[in-house]
Formats: sequence, structure tokens, C-alpha cells
Amino acid sequence: MTVLRRLDCVLAPTKEQVLEEYEKLQARGLEGDALHKVLARKASKDRNHPLYNISPYTFEKLLADPDNIATNLTSYINGFSESARVIFEAFDFESEIEKLDKANRLYLIVKAFTDPRIDLHPDRVSNHDMGYVFEELVRRFNEQANEEAGDHFTPREVIRLMAHLLYTEDEDIYTPGIVRTIYDPTAGTGGMLSVSEEYITQQNPQAHLELFGQEYNEESWAICRSDLLIKDEPVDNIAFGDTLGDGETGDGHPEKDFHYMLANPPFGVEWKPQEAYVKKEHQELGFSGRFGPGLPRINDGATLFLLHMIRKMKPAPEQGGEGSRIAIVFNGSPLFNGEPGPSESNIRRWIIENDWLDAIIALPDQLFYNTGIYTYIWLVSNRKPAHRKGKVQLIDGTRHYRKMKKSLGNKRNELGEDHIEELTRLYADFKDGATCRVGLNGEQAERICSKVFDNRDFGYLKLTVERPLRLNFQASAERIQRLWQETAFLNLAKSKKRKDQPEHDAEVKAGKATQRRILAILQGMDDGSYTDRAVFEPVLKAAFKDAGEKLPAPIKKAILHALSERDPQAAICCDQDGNPEPDTELRDTEIVPLPADIPLPLPMGYDKDADNSRLLDLVHDHCQDYLAREVLPFVHDAWIDHTKTRVGYEIPINRHFYVYEPPRPLEAIERDIQELEQEILEMLHKVTQ
Repeated sequence: MTVLRRLDCVLAPTKEQVLEEYEKLQARGLEGDALHKVLARKASKDRNHPLYNISPYTFEKLLADPDNIATNLTSYINGFSESARVIFEAFDFESEIEKLDKANRLYLIVKAFTDPRIDLHPDRVSNHDMGYVFEELVRRFNEQANEEAGDHFTPREVIRLMAHLLYTEDEDIYTPGIVRTIYDPTAGTGGMLSVSEEYITQQNPQAHLELFGQEYNEESWAICRSDLLIKDEPVDNIAFGDTLGDGETGDGHPEKDFHYMLANPPFGVEWKPQEAYVKKEHQELGFSGRFGPGLPRINDGATLFLLHMIRKMKPAPEQGGEGSRIAIVFNGSPLFNGEPGPSESNIRRWIIENDWLDAIIALPDQLFYNTGIYTYIWLVSNRKPAHRKGKVQLIDGTRHYRKMKKSLGNKRNELGEDHIEELTRLYADFKDGATCRVGLNGEQAERICSKVFDNRDFGYLKLTVERPLRLNFQASAERIQRLWQETAFLNLAKSKKRKDQPEHDAEVKAGKATQRRILAILQGMDDGSYTDRAVFEPVLKAAFKDAGEKLPAPIKKAILHALSERDPQAAICCDQDGNPEPDTELRDTEIVPLPADIPLPLPMGYDKDADNSRLLDLVHDHCQDYLAREVLPFVHDAWIDHTKTRVGYEIPINRHFYVYEPPRPLEAIERDIQELEQEILEMLHKVTQ
């Protein structure tokens, strides 16, 4: 209804002229495209994208016939030009009209929207303010529908901050007549596209901007298109469908790349609906597709959208292209989740080692409408200026906010213009250790808010440190009894035949007999303790041979496991090649910073690639040095399993800005407790009187 009222206000000045022209053209028998073009010019000579309505109804006229208001309202909507009709089809508005009419609410709603005070003409309510209206309406709807946190709308001040950061120091965008494309793969109601357009055109009115997007929620998609339609911009650039999906419902701009990209993808939301296609693309296309470096956990697919956006970057300047810049909102998961390998870790690794990660800005909590968690803006670019190459800037903006007078859902904090300017300045200055004076509830405190790191500072080697397996063996009654916990031994008395088959009972009976013979052999062995498996195994084999019983490998393994206990004084257990076997219970992992002499980027499969033997040697030597320095002085028999060494990346932004706050003195705490006790006693005294 809000969209409809806004369109009604937009078309009101030329409504009568359009109807008169339509009657004349009908009388002349004019139809199709010719009719469409004439009416479009009559509605507005200045528009490039047609918008008109040939229905005789307006909001006021609908009220004049209350008995037929449902039919007339449907006729009114069908009178719009095609680009507007599609919007109301996406809202499934006809079924809503029918429901409201049956409930005797339709007339009252139309009457309320006809109030002269609800003048939504762009001259009265700007597109910027209209964005706030839609934002608030959808926020309330999401609260009632209990939507996933982070699945929808970004506060306008956060979008303004993203725009400031994305276009700061980008001199090309302010060139008169420049042509630039802006894309949002999770467009929602189009807030990021609209704010970006406003930000650029305010400073460069002669810029030619093309807005592109995609949205899978029909109502949000319809709102976004209506906003563009009113602003006389091409609505077909906003595709409908799942950006991560397949076929016609997948990427709506498969052959395009863009200069600027902004997004607030759903975070903390499962991507099971897209799992089959995403995994198929990852496995079949690899780095030729969108998801080459790896896939995130199934319960949070936010980083998939960043991979999608990176795939749509224009070629970098060193490759003869113009390059691209990306701003995307994440929760904390993409900073550190995922073990080294094809997970979030490899996604971070691929982005950082290709020198695309420009900066990360930590935002305050309670900033979004339907989640109170901390969020982060990632800036990603393949056209970093020279002074930023090989570097990543981290900015702590968690205290850059002011409390709202009235909360909106989970949103209790907001960014003021001074906070946006301060964070933008920190980014533009690009200084390690830069301080800021952060306003917080009227207080100010100088603190470090910007740090600059080398790319490799976020990388590490995950080493697997092994210690040898040492066991003693004894055929004691207690240990023999443990054999009943071994699967291989229990399976001897089981049959794969159905119970109704005669062979079933025969096999079970034979298996139980074998179990009894095995137990008898073990009970007849010497119950002395052996501290060397190499000595005990021949004794075990001889006992079975003397009894005429076979000793299959699975049964032998089960017996050795049941009769053994760990013993630090026992001899080391070795495999058939004489190599020490690792004790899984003593296995440990170590995290080691990437050494300075390892060149970046590291090949993703460096540990399996024979062509990287020199690199393998560098990693091997560095790990051995670490082992000798940090491990062997304490555990002399440890070694590193180099086949399990992996490269990982994480971005512990909170750790880098942690400021130690000493605990309060015990005297002060004791004083508070005494005061609370006194208050409780006084309250109890009042109750007992």
C-alpha cells in the first residue's frame, strides 16, 4: 500500500492528461508499443523508463464506491504500465486485497492512506527518507515473522559508512562524465545502491552510474524495483532469484563484472538449499568458478557471497583492467572459523595472499535491527594504491556510537556523522597505531583505533606433534575380560544371514565356540608383564599355533588392544618398517607464525605438489627449528608429522585491540557487597513489618 500510494502521488499531476490521451488513442485504434510510447511521453516527457496508469481510479475515487472497492482497486493496479504491474505481482497483492475485503478492512486501509497528510510525492518525501520508511516497515514485518538474524536490512548510517569507506581516495569516481557500475548481490530493498548513488552524485552530479542487484525475497525485490522506477532508472538490472543458486534462479548477471560492489549477506544462516549446486560448482570448476578456494560450514554461508563478488571483479590494473572495490558486512565467524584447509581458512588465505584484503572495520554491537551481535565491514580490492599493497588495516570502531533515545528491535546504538567521519579519516590516513578521541555517552578517551599489518602476519603453520606409542602387555584375567569390548571379537558370534535361515544359528554357534577357544588360549598363557610389543607378539602367535587355532589380523589387533596398557617406561612400538608409531592420546598441535623466508602466495596444494620441493624444504626446516627450540627441551622423544602440516589464516581483530583493565581493588568490591547486604536487610525489614 505504501508503494502504491507513492506511485499514486508521483502520477497525480499528469493523471487527467494521460486518461484524455488514452481515450483519443483508443478511438484511433492505436495499440501495442505505439500506444505505450505515446502514453509514457504524456505522463512525463523527461522520463527514460515509462511509468503511467490508464485506470480512471485514484485513491480518492476508490473511496467513492465502497461496495466495489476490491474490484476497483484491482482494476487500478492493472492499469499501471508493465514495469509497475510486475512489482504488485511480486507482492501477490490481489490475494491480499481479497483477504482484506472479506475481513471488511480494505475500505478502512484505503481511507487511511488517502489522508492528505500521507503525501508521498518525491518532492515531499525524498528517496532517502522513503528508504527509512521501507526499512522500518520491513523491520516490523521481520520481527513478527521471526526471520533469521542478519537476513535482511542494514541501517542507513552503516550503509553511509560503507559508502564513505568504499569511495574514499578513489579519485576516478569524481571525474565528470565517468561511467561506473555498482552491484549488490543481496540487494534487499536497494538501500546500498541508493545510498551509494546519492553519495557519488552529491559530489559528482555528472557521473553516469548503473545500478545492478539481485534479491530472492519477492517483496524486497519489488520495493527495490519500485524505488528505481520512481527515480527513472532501469528496473531490469535488479534480477530476481537466489544469487548462489543454479540455472535461471541463480546468478542474475552471469557475464558481468562491476567497478563497485556492496553487500550485507545473510550471516549465521544455513546454505543447505544451495548446497548441491555450490558443491558441484566447487568440485567441477574449481578456481574457474566462484568457489575455488573452499566452502564454509553449512550453518553460515556468508563468505560464499564474497567469493561470488570477487569473481565479478574487473581485471586488476596490472592486468590491463580498471579493477574493483568491495565492501561487505560480516559477523565474526569469517574472521577465524574453519580449520586450515578448504574451509573459511582457505578463503581467507586466498584473499589475503592475493593481496585483495584492504581493511576490516569492527562495528559496535546492537547496531542492527534484528541482531545485537558485533559486525565487521570488510573492504576487498584488486586495485590497492601502492602504499597499501601487501598490507591489511584493522580499525576498531566498536566504541564509535551513540545510544538511541528509543530502541528499534535489537538496535539500541547508532553511528553519528562524527563517528562516520572519524572512521573514514582513520581509514584514509592509513597509520599504524593511530589514535582517536571516541565520543561515548558524553565521555571522551584517547585510544589506539588503527593498526596496519603485513599480509603474512595473519598466516600460520599448524603442526602435528607426535610422541611414540609405549605399551606393556599382560594376559591377566582383568585384561582378557576387556576382549568382550572389542568389536572384532564380538563379531565372531554374529551372522550376516537372516534369522529365519538355518545357516544363521549355525554360524552364531560356531562363532561362540571360536570365542571360547580364544579365551582358553589366552587364559593358558603366562600372565607375566611384557614391556616390548616386539617380544610379546611372538609369544602370542606361538600360543595360538600350539593350540592349532588361526590368528586373523583383526582378532590379533583386538587381542593386543585388550591386553595392553600405556606405559611410559615401555619400549617404543614400531611399524613393520621400523618407524615409531604415534600415540594418538599424546598427539598435540602447535600454531607457528609463517616464517619470513616463505614466499607468498603459497600454492593451495603446496603439501602435495612435487614441483614445490624447495618450498616444502623451507617449511620443513622452519618446523624442525621450532621443534628443537620449543618442544624437545621438554619432551625429548617428540617429532613432527610433516604430512599433516597445514597453512591457515585467521584475523584475531579483537586480540589486537585488547586493552587490559585491572580488576577493582578488593576493598571496593567488599564495600559494594556490604552496601547491597544492607539494602537487602532494609527491604526484608519493610516486608516483615
